[in-house]
Amino acid sequence: MIASLERRIAPVALLAPLFLVAAACDHAAPKPFVPPPAQVGVLTVAPASLSEPYEFVGQVEPFRRVEVRSRVEGIVVDRPFIEGSVVSKGQVLYKLDQVKYDAAYRSALARLDNAKRTLARLEPLLPKHAVAQQDVDNARSELEGAQAAVDNAKKDLDDTVIRAEIAGQVGRARLELGARVTGSADLLTTIDELDPVYVTFHPSSQQLLAWQQDPQSAALLRPGSTGLGVRVVLPDGSLLPRVGRLNFVAPSLDSASGTEEFRAQFPNPDRRLLPGQFVRVRLEGFKRPNALAVPQRAVQQGLGRQFVYVVGAGDTVVMRDVHPGQWNGGLWMIDSGLVAGDRVIVDGVQKVAPGRVVKPVPANDSTAGASK
Repeated sequence: MIASLERRIAPVALLAPLFLVAAACDHAAPKPFVPPPAQVGVLTVAPASLSEPYEFVGQVEPFRRVEVRSRVEGIVVDRPFIEGSVVSKGQVLYKLDQVKYDAAYRSALARLDNAKRTLARLEPLLPKHAVAQQDVDNARSELEGAQAAVDNAKKDLDDTVIRAEIAGQVGRARLELGARVTGSADLLTTIDELDPVYVTFHPSSQQLLAWQQDPQSAALLRPGSTGLGVRVVLPDGSLLPRVGRLNFVAPSLDSASGTEEFRAQFPNPDRRLLPGQFVRVRLEGFKRPNALAVPQRAVQQGLGRQFVYVVGAGDTVVMRDVHPGQWNGGLWMIDSGLVAGDRVIVDGVQKVAPGRVVKPVPANDSTAGASK
């Protein structure tokens, strides 16, 4: 009887796994995990009137440079000034040996005294007809010639002491004690007037043409224009806290470089600007209407290209080549490659790729020329 029962149970035990397999087949296979679209911050570019600064390399020049020379010749017997110091007008810079000029001056004085005495003796005799009119005229001429000789000799004697003609910073001494000065051909030193100073810069002919085609820009470039501010960026990157004004534009281009010389004048009471110093010149006052701009971090570079990622139809990422232009604060103006209404990815650029679907949200910041 037990054997009969075992024969009945065995088929049931064999069918149990089949029922389990069939039950498992009734459930669908699990789908693979699909991550949600990456969230990115976008700015919708919109046209706006933006200030358009320009920068050029500039060089500082003194407001006035005077070359110190001697009108007379002689041996240098004293040089009381300190090279590189600030001197006042009339301060003694050089002294030359005076022996020869002092002797010439005393000789001219003696001649003048003799001419005066001669004329004094002859004039009373003229009414008495004791002397001829010609003798008196000759005596007067001799007196005038003697006076001229005295004046010239006195000037030569005074010129042995060479003084500063202007106040400013004196340069290096070209001749020292014991050197012989042969005259005005010998440069003794220079004096630079440094308050104010000039800063010169040279825009290219292409840049000049672009400015001339815009009436508003052309008006700014007239010397004395108050609408154009000229700023100086010092070699350490700091901005000079004073604004200069354009006061000279060369009437022609330099044929060698194809540039035109511009010159701005700056107050320089603290002498932070020194002659020969190279600086960056920034022109402020230009405007670009209907400009499109994006934050600098939105512009990517690679393989010699500059591009941005744009959210297109269906929130799909598209790569767009662009040509950036001038800077405006933290914005980079885009000369070509974007149109108004483009949604440019600013935040989360590292999470995107062309063709990938993203979740656009307003960027963390918004700036002029771009709207959320």
